[in-house]
Amino acid sequence: MKRGKKYTEAAKLVDRAAQYDVEDAIDLVKKTAVAKFDETVEAHIRLGVDGRHADQQVRGAVVLPHGTGKTVRVLVFAKGDKATEAEAAGADYVGAEELIPKIQNDGWFEFDVVVATPDMMGVVGRLGRVLGPKGLMPNPKAGTVTMDVTKAVNDIKAGKIEYRLDKANIIHCPVGKASFTEEQLADNFNTLMDAIIKAKPSSAKGQYVRSVTLTNTMGPGIRVNPLKFA
Repeated sequence: MKRGKKYTEAAKLVDRAAQYDVEDAIDLVKKTAVAKFDETVEAHIRLGVDGRHADQQVRGAVVLPHGTGKTVRVLVFAKGDKATEAEAAGADYVGAEELIPKIQNDGWFEFDVVVATPDMMGVVGRLGRVLGPKGLMPNPKAGTVTMDVTKAVNDIKAGKIEYRLDKANIIHCPVGKASFTEEQLADNFNTLMDAIIKAKPSSAKGQYVRSVTLTNTMGPGIRVNPLKFA
């Protein structure tokens, strides 16, 4: 694959064989962010579990102390007082059954996170086929199925992210923007890693954190020493 000149120059700063300390990796991820826009910094964590087994699933949510640097649009499925509460908390969209055809038939997806009160899950369940593949289905483990819609909306707006295994047993999460300070990126990254380590299934055997890579949107991957998280 042919790479651009900026990528090639940035890649020269990174030793592909090395496993860096967190501080050095963050320094490099900022130095290699050379695009004209504010690149997203992501962490990719491969775990020593098998997500095909229910007792080895790793999933949850965590509020990053400095947010993600992205404005998150929140849709809340609620009725009555809970709908009013969601609007007061700053939800971008609030509704109930009337949103089903808009999403299902019109392909409306101008939202990033979906929250629902438990009594609305029967309605939201009808959207499973369209929300599920996009990772938008509300889930109690992620705190997006709740009666406390104020807390849910506030947490999401403050920088709450969801983490979950993909089919290759890797977690992919944003930890900020290249414009963040090194301290902000380190705080966010360490907060995410602490949450993932606390979520270690009791059935997991051997080395839990197999590999950790930090990347920015357009730059090379920078490997972090996974033994720091053993």
